[in-house]
Amino acid sequence: MSATTNHFQYQQAFLSNGRKVNYTSQGEGEAVVLTHGFAASLHDWDDLLPELSAAGYAGYAIDLLGHGESAKPNNFREYSVEAMYEDFSAWIDSLNLASPFTLVGHSLGGGLSMLYANRNPHKVKALTLINPFYSLKQLSFALQTVFQHQLVKTSWIEHTPYLLFRFMVEIGSYNAPIGAQKTHRLPQHIRRQTALDYKRAASGIYNIPYTLQNVDLDFSRVTQPTLLLWGGHDSTLSPSSFPQLKAMLPNLKAAHEFPVCGHTPHQCHPAELNPYVMEFLRTA
Repeated sequence: MSATTNHFQYQQAFLSNGRKVNYTSQGEGEAVVLTHGFAASLHDWDDLLPELSAAGYAGYAIDLLGHGESAKPNNFREYSVEAMYEDFSAWIDSLNLASPFTLVGHSLGGGLSMLYANRNPHKVKALTLINPFYSLKQLSFALQTVFQHQLVKTSWIEHTPYLLFRFMVEIGSYNAPIGAQKTHRLPQHIRRQTALDYKRAASGIYNIPYTLQNVDLDFSRVTQPTLLLWGGHDSTLSPSSFPQLKAMLPNLKAAHEFPVCGHTPHQCHPAELNPYVMEFLRTA
């Protein structure tokens, strides 16, 4: 099955804890580290990586713990934000980046990027956050209720057929036109890749949101220049949470809402979103 229109060379890093991290890199120059969201993969950045390379940046995109082709521990207790951060941080160390770098994170990857900036302020030059997931309060009341407790029976998810995931992605990837504005519709290759990423993700990742409430994320310490982007029709995270975050970031340089897009504006309309990222990189 062809998962994407872009083909990158995969690389592996083996961490001191014995876990494998799968990633890809493209280009040479100042480093930009890209981090995907929940139940996704490094293919989130298929449209942005080539632009970074062409503009003289070195882009690095990771499959987080339990996602893509990275390690998938069998014990659900090994899945937490802290475990994900441990692998993420160790992987960055393994890259031996020579100078401060920019972090670009979507959803859970956005929260992880802010956490890394909190703990390693001297290493991070700037941040781009796309629909960042930083609090359980961003979820609907029903999902908050679910993720307030540790889930112990998630293995059935691994037996869910790909075609069922594909059906759910097809249903959830379309929004009706808003007035005279264009329709939000994920491209076919993105819908195919999204379903594939859900299918191959470890069932233990569904315990990760539960552990988010135990993470000490201090927004006042995210002092790096920051770009905040979000889709106004996000049905996963409350769209009102992004303006709230905007008010809490001390060094926010720019913010923009894509009113037609949902949770993945970087995949919904990359031709509109990527220029914001590229301009921010030039001026940050």
